[in-house]
Amino acid sequence: MSASRRVCFTMRLKPERVEDYLAAHATVWPEMLDALRETGWHDYSLFIDRANGLVVGYLETDDFDAAVAGMSSREVNDRWQAGMAEYFAEEAAPDSTMNRLTEYFHLD
Repeated sequence: MSASRRVCFTMRLKPERVEDYLAAHATVWPEMLDALRETGWHDYSLFIDRANGLVVGYLETDDFDAAVAGMSSREVNDRWQAGMAEYFAEEAAPDSTMNRLTEYFHLD
């Protein structure tokens, strides 16, 4: 098993839907949480810049591409993404709009 890697990404919300998006995350389905854990998403956090509709995601995983692929194969993720789509600026499945950032410094 390879060492866990830190991953950070951004996504863009419709500014007028930020509060609705946050309310939708007040209760994430237990089966969605299980799927994330089972597919390798660890220490997963989402942050919001309300003024700009910017979502910043952070997680640790052994293989980000495998973690994303694992979620894309889950029916619960299809349902979740369909429900979240109305909040996002881009006309695409929200999990396909993740803009992965490049880590250039880390203080251990």
